[in-house]
Amino acid sequence: MGSVTAKLMRTIVSAAVFKGEREVGIDHHGEIYRLRITRQGKLILTK
Repeated sequence: MGSVTAKLMRTIVSAAVFKGEREVGIDHHGEIYRLRITRQGKLILTK
């Protein structure tokens, strides 16, 4: 049985966000956050 939340949430493939890079910056209300892919392939978001 699938999650109802996952069906309603807009989903973006990580490859479309990173476009071959290991780290991207996200501007959220004037604050810059870093989203990066670890060596193990996990995502980490830091301020």
